Amino acid sequence: MRARPVKSGARALPSNSDLQSEVSSLSSLMSSTFPYSLFRCCLYSKLLISMSAPNTQSWRSSKTLLIFTATLGLFTENFLYGFVVPILPYMIETRLHQDPAVTQRFTTELLVLLGLISIPAAPIIGHFADKTSSRKIPLLISLSGCTAGTLLVALTPSVWAVYLGRILQGIAGTGAWIVGFAMLTDAAGGKHMGKALGFAGSFITAGIITGPAVSGALLQWFGYWPAWSVPLALLGVGLVARLAMVEEGRKEKREVRERVEDEEAPLLNDGQPAGEAKRTAARGFYGVMLRKGVVYAAIFNVMAFAMVVSGFDATLPIHLRDTFGWGSAPIGSIFLGLQIPAMFLAPFIGWLRDRIGLRWPTTIGWALTAPLLWFSGVPGQDGFLGIGSGTRGQAAFVASIIGIGITTTLGRGAGTFQLTTTLHELRKADPNIFGPGGGSSRIFSLTEMSFATGLMLGPLVCGSLADTVGFHYTACALAGISVFVAVTSFIFFTHKAPVREPQAEADE
Repeated sequence: MRARPVKSGARALPSNSDLQSEVSSLSSLMSSTFPYSLFRCCLYSKLLISMSAPNTQSWRSSKTLLIFTATLGLFTENFLYGFVVPILPYMIETRLHQDPAVTQRFTTELLVLLGLISIPAAPIIGHFADKTSSRKIPLLISLSGCTAGTLLVALTPSVWAVYLGRILQGIAGTGAWIVGFAMLTDAAGGKHMGKALGFAGSFITAGIITGPAVSGALLQWFGYWPAWSVPLALLGVGLVARLAMVEEGRKEKREVRERVEDEEAPLLNDGQPAGEAKRTAARGFYGVMLRKGVVYAAIFNVMAFAMVVSGFDATLPIHLRDTFGWGSAPIGSIFLGLQIPAMFLAPFIGWLRDRIGLRWPTTIGWALTAPLLWFSGVPGQDGFLGIGSGTRGQAAFVASIIGIGITTTLGRGAGTFQLTTTLHELRKADPNIFGPGGGSSRIFSLTEMSFATGLMLGPLVCGSLADTVGFHYTACALAGISVFVAVTSFIFFTHKAPVREPQAEADE
């Protein structure tokens, strides 16, 4: 027999300040390591839910577990993407016995492939995810595909098998990204969307950080298969979390919303059948969204950030090896400076966006990123500014990377936030505009397509430039992109607090 849902006010909930104090005191006992990332995931899920809704029927159907599962999935996908970067040269040259001269080409192709596959997969996955009554099955399918792809890449039996593994990882990662974000925002509600995306951004960043750092260090210190044991263990934890999750109530809430809309549809549509109106709205999703300039500005933000990340992934390992003589461990560690600032600043940036909007933080972030990107290409240029490739050059490069990590935090996730805010504005004006599914999965499929395009263009553009004209001009190209995105953000992004959905909808 089902337990009766707990009524609001039936039990006293801890205050936000108490929970924040709990998070701070416990966090002070931990260090910034891989287990700490999972620890933070549990704590922030608890904190976020305390601010949005009381506990539901059981721990298996609680919103805490839903948010933990979604956040763990996002963490894992980004961990796997970055994990392979420092280990690719070893895989290509040692396990596949390829000429080191083609390492850059293979690295570029394998990173481009992930984005190339995600672009057509995202709208298809988003369409069907909005049609399903549960998020659990799509997440399980994504996990299975990701596990198969990861095993193929790790085994590296042949070149074609590695490419096939990356294709499976791309499709499965797209599904986990879209469904995970949709489940996260559904569970958090519109009232705390900024905090939810901020916390999610912290763990996405944690995945990006720990992926290359873990693979580079474990490969150099322990060997190839001990390095791969970490992502395989993560996938196992994800499988347990997804199997334990019981998602209740989504189908029933959708049916209630459909009945209400059916009753109101004749008044709103001049006698047109409600079902036909819903189908028309669903078919027009991308047409409605892509008629707005702010949507393109948001897409440019997502693409630009993905290009910076994937461009560095494709070029930094070889550039640092050739310029400074670094091994896999320091190469993997350099990504910490690029990502750690965002891990700690993302919740604050989310809070800031909830209060003053997106325009100024995003514009300032990209404007400051541009000169830092340019300067990252200066070390190693003999005679230029007297820096060179010695100790001074290495210190200057590390400083520029840390600066980029700080400034990109202001723009990181801004495109996703703006797209979600635009969706809420449209749904507030017409709740049935995108059908009973609401368009949540499709808005994140649009985000995923944008991110995948950036993942594809980053290695393609940066890898080609690094091969032909060198890393310095690659950094200059990324700086130019940052200036362009800063301008479009200033013109189109909202200079106000985001629109909130009605409380009844937010509580879903």
